[in-house]
Amino acid sequence: MLSNIPSAHLAGRYAEVRAQTLELAAPLSEADCQVQSMPDASPTKWHLAHVTWFFETFVLERFEPGFTPYHPAFRVLYNSYYHGVGEQHPRAQRGLVTRPTLAEVRAYRAAVDERMQALLRNPVDKAVAELVELGLQHEQQHQELLLTDVLHLFSCNPLAPVYRPGRPQAVAPASALEWVPFEGGLVEIGHAGPGFAFDNEGPRHRHWLRPYALAQRLVTQGEWAAFIADGGYHDPRWWLAAGWEWVRAQHLEAPLYWQRGEGGAWLAFTLHGRVPIEAQAPVGHLSLYEADAYARWSAEQHRLPLRLPTEAEWEHAAAPLARAAIEHGNFVESQALQPRPAAGSNAGLQQMFGDLWEWTGSSYLPYPGLRAWEGAVGEYNAKFMVNQTVLRGGSCATPRSHIRASYRNFFPAEARWQFSGLRLAHDL
Repeated sequence: MLSNIPSAHLAGRYAEVRAQTLELAAPLSEADCQVQSMPDASPTKWHLAHVTWFFETFVLERFEPGFTPYHPAFRVLYNSYYHGVGEQHPRAQRGLVTRPTLAEVRAYRAAVDERMQALLRNPVDKAVAELVELGLQHEQQHQELLLTDVLHLFSCNPLAPVYRPGRPQAVAPASALEWVPFEGGLVEIGHAGPGFAFDNEGPRHRHWLRPYALAQRLVTQGEWAAFIADGGYHDPRWWLAAGWEWVRAQHLEAPLYWQRGEGGAWLAFTLHGRVPIEAQAPVGHLSLYEADAYARWSAEQHRLPLRLPTEAEWEHAAAPLARAAIEHGNFVESQALQPRPAAGSNAGLQQMFGDLWEWTGSSYLPYPGLRAWEGAVGEYNAKFMVNQTVLRGGSCATPRSHIRASYRNFFPAEARWQFSGLRLAHDL
């Protein structure tokens, strides 16, 4: 799970991550925190309680002397999918749980935080340190989910509420599509060395890559508007069979959160409210079906065999850039809460970390030799390795300290409420 983590720093890191979650929820009213806009999303109040339940269940219950549960019913109410722990409240009904109140959930957080800090005041062994770090990484995942779920919730409101005022204005020159070549060969991918990693990121292993090229930047909103104008959502040539049926069934003609404004101009709903699209900014909130269809359409426009990159290609290209690119990437700490345009031409690979999660062409499958974690936390990743596709790189809603080159996110093909976009690739 991790190695060489200085346990003396855990208490400070714990306090910091927990405070960041409350800060993200601060602009919301109690009503905002209660509502569930769709079964795939969760109310903010549930997120606040569930990440607290994780620490109570997996850390305090095992390691706190004289442990007693804060509230026995919370063990079921805020369990997400850990069958090894017990029953769960139905996911699609989380928004119906009006009690406990938001104030009571905050009191639950405060009580667990006090008990966790008491536990961490003394030296802890590796087992405790690993579970605490896992809980913090888990909470950072829910910080991003909190934002994506609030965005979806607010998009359902005809008043177009603003989560955070003051949309940053992005001014960038037009950036032509350029290609960065890679020789390929026998490479190694997967997590190795010190620091945290989820079980699905390893073991590190060898992988053969043919020579390939990646686009230096993400696909833009202006380029996507051209795809729409050319009838992209109405032409079955570009779509996988399941994708075409999905488009027709949903009557789709644009990315999630896009709609026509006065005069036919495209507007997008964002965490800053409804705004005009930015031609040079990356296009987001796309499904795998849409990303794949755009790659096929773009292949004809460019007369190149364009496609989505594999996750091995993406990691091979991104790993040497990771340290500097993560430091300067557009993550939640930048407070932009939207993807930013690329810097311009002749700058090499850009936007590899932050801005938008990038769909790959790789199914979410175990690496050779994967061993899931022991106990109930072993349900964290491995049991979802079917009918999912890998995304890489993080987004403008991802905490900076949460991402790394080996990180494997995953969603089903139709998911698009996440900050997800695409980068093109082709064989050499």
